[in-house]
Amino acid sequence: MIPTAVPEESYYQRTGERCYKPSAHAGGAWNADEHHFGPLAGLIVHAFDRHRAAGPANGLVLARISYDILGFLALDECEITVETIRPGRTVELLEAVVAITGRPVIRSRAWLLTALDTAAVADTPFERLAPPEAFAPWPMSDLWDCGYARSLHVRRQESGRKGRAAAWVSSDVGLVAGEPSSTLASFIARVDVVNGMAVQRPPTKWTYPNMDMTLHFHRQPEGHWTGLDTTVSFGPAGHGLTSAVLHDAGGPVGHAQQILTVRPLEGSRR
Repeated sequence: MIPTAVPEESYYQRTGERCYKPSAHAGGAWNADEHHFGPLAGLIVHAFDRHRAAGPANGLVLARISYDILGFLALDECEITVETIRPGRTVELLEAVVAITGRPVIRSRAWLLTALDTAAVADTPFERLAPPEAFAPWPMSDLWDCGYARSLHVRRQESGRKGRAAAWVSSDVGLVAGEPSSTLASFIARVDVVNGMAVQRPPTKWTYPNMDMTLHFHRQPEGHWTGLDTTVSFGPAGHGLTSAVLHDAGGPVGHAQQILTVRPLEGSRR
């Protein structure tokens, strides 16, 4: 957990030991009164980091984190409660519950595994993305007009087919005002844009919010850019799937997947 510098602007302000107030930077895509899940996903990792820092050091690293979105994410103060479900010296399971206005809205679980030296056999068949400077700047807020999109620096490359795109994402906005965050927490705070990188249909006519997000890591990410090689599929019965290979400047680091509920916007023409 390598702390980064503390930026002047932030997605959240701490209001208590477990409570955080969102700024306008955390605003969502389809509703101005809604939290964008992206920074909230990173904030949960920040809460996991604080929970682990309060206990004995064990050298474990995050290998998988899952999030289940239980309801509407109001752009309001949230409380994050963390507990250790399965302690261990080589494997550990943590759980976080996020409550807004007293109601649980997200349940997240993180598997942490021991770190061993396997550099001699490290390999992946996935090709690394071209570096960020090879991609053109993309004004994401032109398509997704929300506080979170306006807080990001995006460089994107389309594939020529709907539902496929590659992009790099960074931000000058920190997670919590006055607190350094880990590289991993900041990296994960930028992953949820996968659903808006390779759109199948315009968000002015369709909604397709994700109901969950699961990330698997075979390597811990480094640096200030999150790379996303994204595929979005819509099925015939109102369901969708967003998948991405996750990258840092050194190459692939893992995968992300989200299930989507696909619905036409009321009053829109298809």
